Amino acid sequence: MPRLVLTLGVLCLAAVLAGGCSVRHPAPVSERGSNGKPAAAKPSASAKPAPRPADGRPDFYTVRKGDTLFSIALDHGLDYRELAQWNGISDPGVIRIGQQLRLTPPGTVTAAPYRGAPGVQGKPIGEAPAAAASGVKSQPRAVRAPYSDQAYAQMSGAKPEPSTPARQEEGEDAVAWAWPVSGKVISAFNESANLKGIAIAGKLGQPVLASAPGRVIFSGTGIRGFGKLIVIKHNNTFLSVYAHNNELLVKEGQSVNKGQRIAEMGSTDTDQVKLHFEIRRYGKPVDPAKLLPPA
Repeated sequence: MPRLVLTLGVLCLAAVLAGGCSVRHPAPVSERGSNGKPAAAKPSASAKPAPRPADGRPDFYTVRKGDTLFSIALDHGLDYRELAQWNGISDPGVIRIGQQLRLTPPGTVTAAPYRGAPGVQGKPIGEAPAAAASGVKSQPRAVRAPYSDQAYAQMSGAKPEPSTPARQEEGEDAVAWAWPVSGKVISAFNESANLKGIAIAGKLGQPVLASAPGRVIFSGTGIRGFGKLIVIKHNNTFLSVYAHNNELLVKEGQSVNKGQRIAEMGSTDTDQVKLHFEIRRYGKPVDPAKLLPPA
């Protein structure tokens, strides 16, 4: 038996020396495309698509002196009634300096820590006088302040931002704009000169038309220098603003069509009959001339 084992061992050693070990290590494998180059790595099944770019608006806003709920909403492209609902505010006329307001519906962002502040009431929006028999709603009304970039933009506490070219949105936020009135443009958009819209001259009582379809989120007297004011929300991106009207013909919450008569031209809080018209993208004014069709 020992001799048999020795013989088998010798034979195995001879086989190894002559032909190599019977244990073979497979060569590395690399996938190649049809062009002979290494194929691109396949994405992991758990990989997620890149998130869409944010629109630049913050998730929260801290109330500052002089703010009203309406001014904060307007400067962020929101409806003040939705803003009140999201923040559990029962009286839209009372907000506190230092209070943090969410600017998105609950559940869309993680709640930010509340930074307490003395219970100082913000300037109330107030109630406007009863509307005419037409039933036009003209409240709530913001605190009146001289119209300027400081008065209009500062009421939201927003820092001035460099002007950026306006662009047409694509998809669901695309808007086909139309001129709200016919007339001569007597002042153009100029951010450095605090002209956040365009002024169009006209006649007293001349129809003011909705520049695009949307929903009326304000109809009344809001900010000194704007007179009787209408704000229309067109989608999640754009608002339009119509100021100095003589009569308001639509109510808050009302849906309007493009070209629908929403007001009559006037000279409230200004020295001549004209329409002050703004287009706001995410609450920030952009040049209407870059969005409106050729006159």
